[in-house]
Amino acid sequence: MKRRWAAALLALGCAAAQAERFDFVALGDVPYGPRDTAGPPYEALIGQINALKPAFSIHVGDFKSGSSPCSDEEFEAQLGHFNQFDAALVYTPGDNEWTDCHRFLAGSYDPVERLAKLREMFIAQPLAVQRQSDLMPGFALYRENLRFGRAEVLFVTLHIVGSNNNFEAHDPKALQEFRARDAANIAWIRAAFDEARARRAHAIVFAMQADPFQGKAGRRDFPPTSGFTTSIGQTLLPLAEAWGGPVLLIHGDTHRFAFDRPFRDASAKKIRNLLRLEVFGAPHVHAVHVQVDTEQAEPFSVSPLLNPLSPPR
Repeated sequence: MKRRWAAALLALGCAAAQAERFDFVALGDVPYGPRDTAGPPYEALIGQINALKPAFSIHVGDFKSGSSPCSDEEFEAQLGHFNQFDAALVYTPGDNEWTDCHRFLAGSYDPVERLAKLREMFIAQPLAVQRQSDLMPGFALYRENLRFGRAEVLFVTLHIVGSNNNFEAHDPKALQEFRARDAANIAWIRAAFDEARARRAHAIVFAMQADPFQGKAGRRDFPPTSGFTTSIGQTLLPLAEAWGGPVLLIHGDTHRFAFDRPFRDASAKKIRNLLRLEVFGAPHVHAVHVQVDTEQAEPFSVSPLLNPLSPPR
């Protein structure tokens, strides 16, 4: 079951930076629901993506709903969907696949055990990408944090998930997990900007699952109760502003398509070089076609990839 997906991912590497036009597809928060109803629209969307022949696709997690079973059988079914992508598919985990698996309807699983299973099934393949676990022995657990280059763009995945990034102050086990993964993400973000400078990249793309604005209640800053304060508010935002080149942050989580510049620095000034792309999500089984032209100062443009079989809201 794993082989086709792993073989496609081998096409991704860290090639020398050269100006180029290329495209990729971003999607996430699909499919939700029983396989007999959720499967056909999702498979139709995969067919649309394959017809586009993108360089690769990025799934930003939540490949199942938070209330559906977190069983090995469900994981196998979603791995089967991944194997239907013709080009490489990059995946970063979502909260529905592990942090929310303690829910009764999800099977009352141990979230940390489910995360280990995800890593075994979806992350363990040896790929031609750079992994945090290989480059930073102190973070050997975090094989899901990876990076690769295409043209003059550095792509980086971050394991930052919804449900407040598993930052649960009342749960010592969850808090311990959050703090360790938060430290890994912070180190990986810093390393990304160092790598971008070293390779003279024109742009950086970060992909993660969580909507970092969840829980902010309209505030411009990140409150202490946010699971995104240190990784996003105190690390990614100031580093992006200091770097100055184009940065695109792709995420899912709240199921609302958006392509905008919502981030502000500590002085409430808009960070002009930091774009945000939020992908569609269930019940809308759509994706986003991203065009990249590294000869342009603004290299990213997007267009919705609308699926005619997507169920209405």
